[in-house]
Amino acid sequence: MSEHYLLISILIALLALVPFFVKFERRNVQARELVLLAVLIATAVAGRAAFFMLPNFKPILAIVIIAGVALGSESGFLVGAMAAFVSNFLFGQGPWTPFQMVAMGVCGFLAGLLFHRYYAKADSFSGRKKLPLLIFGAAAVFILYGGIVDIWTILAMTPHPTMATVIMVYGAAVYMNVIHAGATVIFLLLLGGPMLRKLNRVQIKYGMNEKRCIDNM
Repeated sequence: MSEHYLLISILIALLALVPFFVKFERRNVQARELVLLAVLIATAVAGRAAFFMLPNFKPILAIVIIAGVALGSESGFLVGAMAAFVSNFLFGQGPWTPFQMVAMGVCGFLAGLLFHRYYAKADSFSGRKKLPLLIFGAAAVFILYGGIVDIWTILAMTPHPTMATVIMVYGAAVYMNVIHAGATVIFLLLLGGPMLRKLNRVQIKYGMNEKRCIDNM
C-alpha cells in the first residue's frame, strides 16, 4: 500500500510539470533563446556541483530566480526544473527528483511573475531595489522549495502522515533551510546585478525582448 501511495504522489509531481512544459513548447521560441536557457541551466548545475562540499550552501536557486527575473516566468520555470533534473545526475536521481523539479520550477516561475517587469532595466538591481528580491529568495527557500521537497520526505516516511509527522519533518528541516536561504540571499547579492545586466544586454542585442512582446500579443 505504501509503495502505491508513494508512486501516486510521484506521478502527481510529474504531472504538475506538464502544463508548464506544454505552454513553453507552444511558444515561438527562437534558437538564440534556447541557447541562453541552456547556458543558464548549465550555470546552475555547475554552481551546485562547485559547492558540493557544503551541504545546502548552493547558488543554484539564486541562479534560477535570476533566470526568471531576467527572462520571464515560463523561462524561469524551465531553468529551475531542468537544473534540478540535470544536476541530479551528479547528486543522485530518485523519486525525490520530480519534487525538486517542481519546487525549483515554481521558484523560477514566481520570480519571473513578480519581478520580471520590476527589474526590466539593466541598472535596476541596486540600492534598496535589491531588498524585495532578497526577501523573495529567502521566503522561496522556506515556503516553496522546502515546503514542496519536504512533502517527499513525509510521504517516504509513512503512507499515512499525521500532523505530528508533518511538524517533525518541517521542524527538522529548519536548520538546512536556514543555510539554503542564507546561501540564496548571498548569491543573489553577488550575482544578481552582474547577471541581470548581462542578460539584459544579451536580450537587447538580439532583439529577444521585442520578440517576446510580439508572441504575447
